[in-house]
Amino acid sequence: MTTETKGIAQLTAAMVLSGTIGVFVVESGASSLNVVFFRVLFGALALGAYVAARGWTRGHGFTRRSLALTVLAGLFIVGNWILLFEAYGNTSISVASVVYHMQPFFVVVFGALLFRERLTAATLGRVGVAFVGLVLVSGVRPSDLTGGGGDYLLGIGQALGAAVLYGLATLVVKRVNGVRPHLIALVQVLVGIPLLLPFADLGAMSGAGAGSWGWLVALGVFHTGVMYVLMYAAYAKLSTPKIAVLAFVYPAVAMLTDWVVYGHHMGPLQALGLPLIVWASLRVTLRKPAAPAVVAGSVPRTDARPTSVASRSATPVASGE
Repeated sequence: MTTETKGIAQLTAAMVLSGTIGVFVVESGASSLNVVFFRVLFGALALGAYVAARGWTRGHGFTRRSLALTVLAGLFIVGNWILLFEAYGNTSISVASVVYHMQPFFVVVFGALLFRERLTAATLGRVGVAFVGLVLVSGVRPSDLTGGGGDYLLGIGQALGAAVLYGLATLVVKRVNGVRPHLIALVQVLVGIPLLLPFADLGAMSGAGAGSWGWLVALGVFHTGVMYVLMYAAYAKLSTPKIAVLAFVYPAVAMLTDWVVYGHHMGPLQALGLPLIVWASLRVTLRKPAAPAVVAGSVPRTDARPTSVASRSATPVASGE
């Protein structure tokens, strides 16, 4: 197996894990706050064990500034998970996942507004195409806007809000250099523990069965710890175009599992919006940067050298999950 083939297998596995998160969230039967709390708790244990085993805590590379930025990104990531998990219940895993995949456009727009990154007419046109696709995928009807679909509209807004927070986290982490992404990810999940502890309803979990705990442990260990490790290993082996294309395994798997497990599927009109978002997202993600920097959507170009991972973004591609 070549290095590139191994990277493709690793990133595909990571995106498959990401695409099944919705089922684990729903099947746990816990509130979104509880799900995120236990995800960060078990995820921190899994990532912490991996980082400690590799000896990466020595010479970690954090400065006061980079640590503060990482903590800020962690706040965005935790908020993004809460909104996305809420969106699953108000819409569906399929719709929420596709709407959530609008993150690259928020990265581009916020980069232009906050950091004066270049925003071309072509990019604005692609954002417009993606918005048309979003309207189609959302399935919102005129009757929904007059009070007939409050929960559904709320779910669409929550998925968009999650994408906004993910985009902000991506922009913040892009400014953290010289630190391994595994360490950045570890700090991000650690931030969520004290942040969510006062709001987690631990009493509600006292009567939870083994099955419910199993879903939550898996979310932390496999969908956070293992998924992050696989993604960062793959980033070191693959070019940006391959990373960007493979990122679409995530919404595809989310739609498939939603259909197989819950019988949810998109209607013909909604399905028309999907290729518009895919096309526009790839065009925006793979655009040539105005200056040497990671491209939008937190899918930076990578080298084959393992040490190059140290300055790469710790926000997963289209998975803020």
